[in-house]
Amino acid sequence: MAIDFSFPEEVEVIRTSIRDFIDEVVKPIEDAMDEDDRASVREGVIKMRTEAYERGLWLPHMPEAWGGMELGHVELAMISAEAARSRYGPFAINCQAPDEGNMHTLLKWGTDEQKDTYLRPMCEGRKFSCFAMTEPEVAGSDPTLIRTHAKLEGDTWVINGHKWFISGAHRANFAILIARTEDDPKIPQAANTAFIIDLPSKGWSEVREIHTMHGSSGHSEILIENLRVPDTRRLGGRGDGHRLGQSRLGPARLAHCMRWIGQAETALEMMVDRSTKRFSHGSYLSEKQGIQWMIADSTMELYQSKLMVLHAAYKIDNGEDFRSEVSMAKHFVANSLNRIIDRAIQVHGALGYSHDTPLAHMAQQARWARFADGADQIHQMRIAERTIKSFKESGTLHSALGGLPV
Repeated sequence: MAIDFSFPEEVEVIRTSIRDFIDEVVKPIEDAMDEDDRASVREGVIKMRTEAYERGLWLPHMPEAWGGMELGHVELAMISAEAARSRYGPFAINCQAPDEGNMHTLLKWGTDEQKDTYLRPMCEGRKFSCFAMTEPEVAGSDPTLIRTHAKLEGDTWVINGHKWFISGAHRANFAILIARTEDDPKIPQAANTAFIIDLPSKGWSEVREIHTMHGSSGHSEILIENLRVPDTRRLGGRGDGHRLGQSRLGPARLAHCMRWIGQAETALEMMVDRSTKRFSHGSYLSEKQGIQWMIADSTMELYQSKLMVLHAAYKIDNGEDFRSEVSMAKHFVANSLNRIIDRAIQVHGALGYSHDTPLAHMAQQARWARFADGADQIHQMRIAERTIKSFKESGTLHSALGGLPV
């Protein structure tokens, strides 16, 4: 039985269209934008989005009924990798984090009224969102420890707490907030509930945009004091916050991997291009074995990354348990991204360390990949747990190794 690794012709047409759109529209607009001027960035993104919509390259991850392209996760892997070859590519096609994951969440968990109020304008590019779960006082990798607390008074929830590193909060029109509502749940995972918060709202205060390795990054610290939210803005059932969060984060982790592949491939292309043009000590860099090893290692890691992401996406599309595959992909791709970009900088020398190429900025952005949406060590712990469980239950590692037929 043959395993077909090719895409149908109509999907290849989409991939080519995305690549052309990035080269012809997004990159020139990026070059003309002033990154320090938010008005300039906003104007540039609007231009990109208008052109994407006119070309039919809009919302690849959403159903046609919501104005999307209704692509599966395997097809989305190809689209996201192409879009992420530029910094604003995902924004241009309205498939950026955290909005992409929040769209899926609202589609799955939202009421009809919530979908009309929040999902529809997101799909139309008129609203942005954020996902507020992480807190400074407790480990972000363990949502059962969340301290932000919501208390029901009549038909209104009163919420108090503290959040930080909330991506996109500064520009968001609403937030999906995770808070503890059950003081004595049967299991720790049934303590939290999700709420939709209109922004701005009294009681929601943005303390600051946290400065990171790459500057003011849009990751905000939020103080929540007596924030009043009607029960109609509860997303899902009481105690469903953990399930909702995990349901959102699994595919979202893989979506990050898809975009990281695009960045890694861009870095590898730059590495190869530089090595074939830079002459030193009697030969081009590409003719030196040390450089060839760096190119070879990067090529193998990128190849592995693509296979892992495609297989995990296949499992999602087929309704199979994908948790182990996504954990393995998230860990491996995040680390490969950092290594490939670092090698590309090394081959470029001082030029790669400067801002004359995008590599320095790519390296600053890439470092967060190893702890965002679950630190490396948490994923390794879960992978090991599932491997041990597989062996204990069946005497084999078949399910832990993706259930592959080899």
